[in-house]
Amino acid sequence: MRILVIGGTWFLGKNIAEGALERGWSVTTFNRGRSGRDVEGAEPVHGDRTVREDLKRLAQHGPWDAVVDTSSSELAPRDVLLSTTALRDVARRWVHISTVSVYQGWPHQELADTSPLLECPADADETYGYTGEDGSPTIYGFQKAGGERAVTQAFGDRAVFLRPGVILGPGEYVGRLPWWLNRAKRGGRILAPEPSSQRIQPVDVRDVAEFALDQAASGSSGGYNVAHPDGLAFGDFLAECLAVTGGAGKPVWTAPDVLIEQGVRQWTEMPLWRTHAGVWSVDASRAVAAGLRCRPIADTIRDTWAWLEADGRPVGHPRWADHGIAPEKEAKILASLA
Repeated sequence: MRILVIGGTWFLGKNIAEGALERGWSVTTFNRGRSGRDVEGAEPVHGDRTVREDLKRLAQHGPWDAVVDTSSSELAPRDVLLSTTALRDVARRWVHISTVSVYQGWPHQELADTSPLLECPADADETYGYTGEDGSPTIYGFQKAGGERAVTQAFGDRAVFLRPGVILGPGEYVGRLPWWLNRAKRGGRILAPEPSSQRIQPVDVRDVAEFALDQAASGSSGGYNVAHPDGLAFGDFLAECLAVTGGAGKPVWTAPDVLIEQGVRQWTEMPLWRTHAGVWSVDASRAVAAGLRCRPIADTIRDTWAWLEADGRPVGHPRWADHGIAPEKEAKILASLA
């Protein structure tokens, strides 16, 4: 196999590039060279995927059996279309990392791979879409749906779409699991969202990478929801965070309406917590049937803490600062509950 990884230097892209090399594949990576380091053993090509001339130069390094695109999350559909059009004659298939946000019903409804998608043209610019009053749908979701449309327009049934919800693991740059781990380490009374029995479905970055590579080598097409098929109760998640960090904290399980009344922002100030009924009701059975294998979430927690303890430092990203409640705000809420 000869593959091109668009991105390929940090978190998911890095795991995909390294995993492909471990399989004995030939790997080209394409990025601007501004974030992570190039993976040793890969052929790095530096350039901007929104610049036509850079894409023409990239195409000269092909052909490839597959392109795995890990870097389109902040691109308008028309920019995705530019790269798919430039590379469609030098790539056999395209594996696109998308998101569950492309679904019309997320996060309110249970999701299957056949759930209807948001509508967005393949050539839309960054202004297309809207964010609903309750936070859904989102401009982000519309934009990603348009990105999928751009891939389909160029590759048709040679395209595969992976739609994860939350990806965690060593190297995480968003800061969800690292925040909970650091909070557990700090100990004391820990504000936590009821019910503790709520199951969450984050997937390990290494498992997503393996599944992406499997799809690059396969003849499959269409979309796959990528979520943990077993999940883990939030109470067990926090207990694992306390266990691996040696923290002496005690969760204070608090009703959602109280957290909302106190102005706690879902998904960011309280990472992984959201009250919408469908947020952790994602059916990943098609992906499991196609070979998705998810390690226990407890292993992801342990390995992420080991990475942090070894001075693990993610690539700098503005989303890191958005996650986690400020200690003084948490303390004020906890005092009101006493």
